[in-house]
Amino acid sequence: MTAFVPVLLGSETCAYAMARAFHSAYGLKSLVYGRLQLSVTKFSEIMEPTFFADFTKPESFHEHMVEEGRRLKAERPDTTFLLIACGDEYSELLSRFKDDLKPYFTFVSVDADLHDALSNKTSFYQYCAKYDLPHPQTFVLGKTDAEAGKHHELPFGFPIAVKPANSVEYLHVDFPGRKKAYILHTQEALNSTVEDIYKAGYTSELIIQDFIPGGDENMRVLNAYVDHDHHVRMMLLGHILLADPTPEAIGNYAAIIPDYNEEFCLKIKAFLEAIGYEGVANFDIKFDPRDGQYKLFEINLRQGRTNFFVTLNGYNLATYFVDDLVEHKPMEGQTVIGHGTKMLLEVPFKTLKKYAEPGTALDRGIELYKSGNYGWTLKYDADMSFKRRLLLWRLARLSAKNYDTYMGTNQ
Repeated sequence: MTAFVPVLLGSETCAYAMARAFHSAYGLKSLVYGRLQLSVTKFSEIMEPTFFADFTKPESFHEHMVEEGRRLKAERPDTTFLLIACGDEYSELLSRFKDDLKPYFTFVSVDADLHDALSNKTSFYQYCAKYDLPHPQTFVLGKTDAEAGKHHELPFGFPIAVKPANSVEYLHVDFPGRKKAYILHTQEALNSTVEDIYKAGYTSELIIQDFIPGGDENMRVLNAYVDHDHHVRMMLLGHILLADPTPEAIGNYAAIIPDYNEEFCLKIKAFLEAIGYEGVANFDIKFDPRDGQYKLFEINLRQGRTNFFVTLNGYNLATYFVDDLVEHKPMEGQTVIGHGTKMLLEVPFKTLKKYAEPGTALDRGIELYKSGNYGWTLKYDADMSFKRRLLLWRLARLSAKNYDTYMGTNQ
């Protein structure tokens, strides 16, 4: 096999999942670059981290990665350095500077224009309309429109969902009560939320949508690997049982069981190939019980935070990157639409049982747990030093406490 080293951008759970995938498949440690050390990747022996305080600033990212690329290539000229973005900011930066990084690293990334168009929810929903992809009824509100009070005349009623169209810009906006997304039930709540967001310095559009009934149990997630020739090699659909309730992490998935919908997956496959996509695509979806459709919320232009769900179910993401970009193996046969058999569980089992919506999906999750068919991204037997075991114990306790704090009053 060609000598290669995984190079990961980011130090969150997404990056740990990829490092675990590479280590379990190839026995390799991953080089990790990020802005600061985060708890989920602390004390890991499968990652070699390097941190730069200014790493997410575009000019600094460019300078650091070109310098690191030159150094790595000089030290190991016959090695392929496989570069993978593990976060929205890094995905955007890799796309922006792809031409300057190509001499040193091997990677898949869409061009900057397509990246901007897909990552901005306003233009993404335009793509959905063009390619006949189901999505919620949507109203786009710009800052000038907000000042003119146009959000007082929505084409649908409450409750509604509100989220920033530009998620990368929103990462840098902070104010009391800030959330990744909002579920609002009154005009007064909408007025206050819009005012708070724009007063805090956010400048892009807001997405206001008809709220699809149901909670976490109606959410789905789809990961797809698209090779450098724009062929979708693999897709795996997951059914959410529980999501994080904390304001800063709302919507992060905490428990996922396998799902399967060939018709929906084939429609997404056709879309990805038609637009010339390449790399991992991660879709947030919600099942609408009113018409029985899976409706798209957004596309993340990188593997999801919970991408270990894919590897756990037998479709190791690392092998898709390696087969495509290192070994140059052509795609053989049809797109694999995966059938999973295991649950990803990122919280204590007691928390899942206590706060997940009762029903057949939760029953299936409980069965998978009791039969041992589950896994936690951060709990990797080959990376369990005493310090890391203690860290994971603390993280599990903190997770359970957060659910009790933010969901306990609803029980």
